[in-house]
Amino acid sequence: MKAAVVERLEGPDGVVVADRPEPRPEGAVLVAVHAAGVSFPDLLLSRGQYQIRRDPPFVLGVEAAGTVVSAPAGSGFRPGQRVVASAWDSWAEMVVAPPDRVFPVPERLSLAQGVALLMNYHTAHFGLVRRGRLRAGETLLVQGAAGGVGSAAVELGKAMGATVIAVVSDRGKADAASRLGADHVVLAGEGWLEEVRRLSGGGVDLAFDPVTADRFDDTVRSLAPEGRLVVIGFAGGSIPRLAMNRVLFRNIDVVGAAWGAFVDRHPDLPARTHAELVRLVESGRLSPLVGAELPLERAADALRLLEGRRAIGKVVLRVREEERA
Repeated sequence: MKAAVVERLEGPDGVVVADRPEPRPEGAVLVAVHAAGVSFPDLLLSRGQYQIRRDPPFVLGVEAAGTVVSAPAGSGFRPGQRVVASAWDSWAEMVVAPPDRVFPVPERLSLAQGVALLMNYHTAHFGLVRRGRLRAGETLLVQGAAGGVGSAAVELGKAMGATVIAVVSDRGKADAASRLGADHVVLAGEGWLEEVRRLSGGGVDLAFDPVTADRFDDTVRSLAPEGRLVVIGFAGGSIPRLAMNRVLFRNIDVVGAAWGAFVDRHPDLPARTHAELVRLVESGRLSPLVGAELPLERAADALRLLEGRRAIGKVVLRVREEERA
């Protein structure tokens, strides 16, 4: 089978498409991959900078959507069923995953949208609901609001009844955030903090930040008293420091939301989260934005979209064409 392989830990330049042995199910669900998700951890893995280091050569990818080829008895899955799977080595024509990491794709969604529903929307749900304690009627600030997890946070925040202020880096991304339902869109240039304070009436209740870097201090300043900041990741490239006197005297919360690490300790969480997301999809309140679909042969170019911070919505590798009635 064809797969995107990291031959050297040099980022996109070290990725090639090559033949690899087809995986054996051995008690797992075997999935014919139609769409593979491209996410920030993939870029870090290709550089050897992820918290889990893998030695090359290895197949990239941590999520894929497709159709079931075979499944263990009692798993609840059947051949031909449309599913999304959380699994290593997913940038390939076939992937295997344990049954508890395989989930149905709602009929309303394409498989490309289905793969977006997994990492991006599970992460956003974890950050907003469990860690951020977002409530209807609150004001939510989303940094990187047109990217993969940021776009999920915008849409999910609106579905939860929040007023959403989206911060983006250019006009094209501003248009995307508006289409996702953001109430206000602010460009991340000089003066963005003052504009957020004006729009929010003095400060936001919750800030969702997958970017951090040079925006981090002002994101902290954007919070209202007793506001909460959820740190999702470091797409901006650097890990900032926080002056704790700001936390103390402004009575704010700063919390982390590492979905993958949390799931390792709470393996029942993905199924419950996915059920809630499916409910929102079926009610018409969620429809993941797929910004770019590239063929598997262009896996390195897909990583470059993330590397250059040019991604809008979910970036997807198209492995097979989906045929739907």
